[in-house]
Amino acid sequence: MRQPPALIRAYLAFSRLSAPIWHAALKWRAKKGKEDPARLSERWGHPAQPRPEGELLWLHGVSVGEVTVLLTLLERLSQTRPQTHFLLTSITRAAADAMAKRQLPARVIHHYAPADYPGAVARFLDHWRPDAFVLSEMDLWPRLLAETHKRGIPMAIVNAHVTPRRLRNRKRAAKANGWLMDLFGEIHVQDDRSAALFAQIGAPMGKMQVTGLLKAASTPPPDHPQARAEIAAQIGDRPRWLAASTRTEEEAQVMQVHAQALAHCPDLLMIIAPRQLKDADRTEADARAVFDPARIARRSKGQPITAQTQVYIADSMGEMGVWLRLVPVAYPGQSLPLDGRVMTGKNPFEAVALGVLVVHGPHVANFRAAYDLLAEQGAALRVSDAKAMTDAVIAAQDPACRAPYLAGAAQVQAQVMAPLERAEQMICKMLPTDRCT
Repeated sequence: MRQPPALIRAYLAFSRLSAPIWHAALKWRAKKGKEDPARLSERWGHPAQPRPEGELLWLHGVSVGEVTVLLTLLERLSQTRPQTHFLLTSITRAAADAMAKRQLPARVIHHYAPADYPGAVARFLDHWRPDAFVLSEMDLWPRLLAETHKRGIPMAIVNAHVTPRRLRNRKRAAKANGWLMDLFGEIHVQDDRSAALFAQIGAPMGKMQVTGLLKAASTPPPDHPQARAEIAAQIGDRPRWLAASTRTEEEAQVMQVHAQALAHCPDLLMIIAPRQLKDADRTEADARAVFDPARIARRSKGQPITAQTQVYIADSMGEMGVWLRLVPVAYPGQSLPLDGRVMTGKNPFEAVALGVLVVHGPHVANFRAAYDLLAEQGAALRVSDAKAMTDAVIAAQDPACRAPYLAGAAQVQAQVMAPLERAEQMICKMLPTDRCT
């Protein structure tokens, strides 16, 4: 391992003294509901359960999106590598809550990642002794990565891409970023554009491979058939659409889209699933500013959908699979123009995988490769503004309107397995028993 740059040396030196800061910060976050008090010891490196005997692959993603990508990979690996156990770590409470609601693939253990100070990292690595490490996207904690590399554990990154904000931030510390990325033996990036941008922030060109969008091969979010049947019975045959993973800043505009659509389609129901459940009160307030309160129902309050309901606030954890299976058309959120705000889009592939027509705005910088892939096959409906979104939501209630887009989406689905296969091949080579059934 080459000499770390000054910024990394300073961070590693500070990390030796940072345990009290980590403990205080995590306890404060637990009081605010941002950490799980019952699992804080995991963040301090204390294991929640014994290490299974035999080969152990460690995979890490910071939050729900990254971990969901890894679950697709784990489902495949759990079948092709029956001798291997899997440790899946994450940082956020939202990811842990989402994992608790899913049936994890065989031999998968979910655990919080340790805080980035020497004691926690050492306890974590001493206990789990992983045979290889796979990181989803770019959650780079210097102490954890340096210690993992020092122990000779093979390391790789999958599904790496660069957002404009990340590019700006990492350009300021390109040497440090490059040193961290050079710890990995192989880096799978989503597209040529990402590879070129990674080179600007110090990534080693010789270790990067353009493999495509692993996220595009993601398994759809899980279904909850009983809950879905209950909601479907309440909706009946009404026209409906979903606004998913919306930010509070855009929800007033989304409400206006729905209000205008109702003028042409009076029975239309909107299900809105805000990105942050803690902001659902704000979502309800935005709905009440446009609609009669008697026309609004909320999942967390146990309120049913009736014939009078026009807006249903789906503020529940782990039920996105339910909402997507109930609608013919969805807006994945965060891509319509909004004065004074930079919108960057959300992952469209959960909807695509379930045969739902994706309608999106022009601002998709964080998922550019994904939307470009859909556009090439005519697999999603791009609109320029809220007025065009209204027209699209109304038109998409007609199966004949949706059909050509869904045909294109099916072609995309057939193309996106290659990144998954490349990731699996790489992992098999990293592990001591280099074989997959």
